[in-house]
Amino acid sequence: MTQTPFEPGAEFDRQVRTLIDLGYPAMAGLGPATLAPLRELAVRHGGTTCDPEGGRVPFVLVLSREIAPIEQTMPLTTVHGRRKPGFVDHSFEPGALERFVAVSEVEQVYLLFDVERGEEFCGAVPSAAMNVIAARGRTLLTIEEGIALITHFPQLLAKNKCFSLGGSRCGDRRVPALWISRNAPKLGWCWEGNPHTWLGMASAGGRRAAA
Repeated sequence: MTQTPFEPGAEFDRQVRTLIDLGYPAMAGLGPATLAPLRELAVRHGGTTCDPEGGRVPFVLVLSREIAPIEQTMPLTTVHGRRKPGFVDHSFEPGALERFVAVSEVEQVYLLFDVERGEEFCGAVPSAAMNVIAARGRTLLTIEEGIALITHFPQLLAKNKCFSLGGSRCGDRRVPALWISRNAPKLGWCWEGNPHTWLGMASAGGRRAAA
């Protein structure tokens, strides 16, 4: 594993700059009153190591779909070292994406801590992987959190090391997932009972919003 140099405050600032440089929706309206408390949380709880290539990062700055719609943010993602924009797969029928909502309550702007892409679950049945993660006291990533993860750390989405996002569901057997298609990130879905050797299950230690 290759751990990148890491200092939580500098990493938080980098993630803010990344969103601004991408022209991220809603960033113009997020001023110091919103970001300063989140930066303080990052410094306090962000740890000291970061290993994107190994599939684990200390925290990710997340904006909810209410202020940064998925249809606008997914095309701002790329595979590491490539330029083709990410896309939402056509398997989401009209109106389906809106029904894939977070299974746990989330804030509009927050930090996701202790994030893993979960390649240990490659080849596992997704529903079984979700049960294991729940037993560990960890939380499954939502669609927005998965997009934020590969926006800030594109290295995490790699060949044969892609991941499902079990934190967003629509009430049926479909589980959203991010993988690589045509040299670009793709947001699609797979059945909760169908394992894939190249698809793990992403999770995090928890979420924290500004008080």
